[in-house]
Amino acid sequence: MLLWPLLAGMLVITAARTPPAKPPDSLQVLIRSGSRALPVATLNGQEMVPLADLASVFQLTVHDDAATAGLTVTYKGKTIVLSSRQALASVSGRLVALPAPAMRDARGWFVPLDFISRALALVYDTRLELRKPSRLLIVGDLRVPRVTATYATLGAQARVAFEIAPETPYTIAQEPGRLMVRFRADAIDARLPESDSKQLIEAIRIADGPTTIAIQLGPKFGSYRSADQVAKDQPARLTIDVLPSTAAETIPHPTPTPTPEPSPLPDLTPASSVRTVVIDPGHGGDDTGVKGVRAVEKDITIGVARRLKALLEARLGVRVLMTREGDQAVALDDRASMANNNKADVFLSLHANASVRRSVSGAEVYYVSLEEYGEEAGRLATTQPPTLPVFGGGTRQIDVILWDLAQASHIEDSAALARIVDGQLGMRIPVSAGSLQQAPLRVLVGANMPAVLVELGFMTNAEQEQQLVSDAFQNAATQALFESVLRFRDYLDARRAAPSAGTNSPPITSGENGARAPEIR
Repeated sequence: MLLWPLLAGMLVITAARTPPAKPPDSLQVLIRSGSRALPVATLNGQEMVPLADLASVFQLTVHDDAATAGLTVTYKGKTIVLSSRQALASVSGRLVALPAPAMRDARGWFVPLDFISRALALVYDTRLELRKPSRLLIVGDLRVPRVTATYATLGAQARVAFEIAPETPYTIAQEPGRLMVRFRADAIDARLPESDSKQLIEAIRIADGPTTIAIQLGPKFGSYRSADQVAKDQPARLTIDVLPSTAAETIPHPTPTPTPEPSPLPDLTPASSVRTVVIDPGHGGDDTGVKGVRAVEKDITIGVARRLKALLEARLGVRVLMTREGDQAVALDDRASMANNNKADVFLSLHANASVRRSVSGAEVYYVSLEEYGEEAGRLATTQPPTLPVFGGGTRQIDVILWDLAQASHIEDSAALARIVDGQLGMRIPVSAGSLQQAPLRVLVGANMPAVLVELGFMTNAEQEQQLVSDAFQNAATQALFESVLRFRDYLDARRAAPSAGTNSPPITSGENGARAPEIR
């Protein structure tokens, strides 16, 4: 085993929001007995490490061959031959490509960072894992999970969400002025954000050793709640909501008791038109949806759905359900059934798009077309449900409709919702030229409430796929969908307040003539 002085607590932490302007000048090597920093130099635009330092750490023997302008690296009888003329390494007779050839200056020989993972790892008798973005080199079977944190302000509260890969046990403890998240690991590879507001959370940082993250609390902190979620083939997720103190607002000052007066009449203002929202993250389980280079559709949709659920619950106080909470398969009709059985007021189905043309990009919004049902769909759209007597007196309207015609009586509202979503998305993320369209989408036809399907972007477009997986894009899409629900609620409330005036909704023009008909999902 390699021995060197224990350098406790040394761990490179990379900021998630603002990457450094130039690469750090060291590579942190983690082993069971401690850690050590190896210098990193930039030569001819390539990140290089001194071969002498590598030899010292990994017990390598180096022979310089001036005649061939190369050198031989040996470890326990296994050899690596390098040349200063070619970006290649011969590892026990096997050729391996490197990003740059070995280089020499007055300080000695240098090899590319990737030499460690591409060449040295093939001859070394202990596992070597190079994590270039974090400047970490893990030696042996150390448990070093990747912990990626995101920060968001949700109304009066703040949320810190951690994605942990692989799943790692942890504990949360509240100490004076801070929350401590301690991971049962040898170290953590953490990407931590900065806090936008110092009132609830002042900072998020590594503290008390290399396996603990401290959430430094601000002056308005009152309490916190946490929730975790584990899904197959997905990073574990820990969410911590930091809530403000409301004690001063909720405890009234004592006042003399006045003479009792008659109780006021109850408030008969009707409740909001949107009380339950169902979010449908497309695909799941073995059905991955569109496969991109960096991600698959099912992961994009569940990521945006979780953000939207949190925002709607925190800002609007509505009941929000998801057709799938994790990575499981859900039949198309079961998705609409869930919305129907829970008497949802809005149904949002989230997807990512694909095209044989790599240049196609932009979000699109669909609502149902029932043209193939002809007069029957029109009749149901204008027919009032039957009224039946109920036990104990009174009457009740009963909706009895065919599954494939459930959208018939909601087409006008679905069109209004689609128009609102299209407008809000267009202000925040790229949308396609014909972004508002109608199609006979199976996932929507059975929904007995206003329903739309949102294609967030095209994963077959390399630039857009990179956007789709980013926090900035997903946050922007989430904000657009949140604003859409808010504005649609106002639209329904206003129409209900003045039913005789009608909706006066402008016609939907995009996508009605010559719009492509996507595959029915």
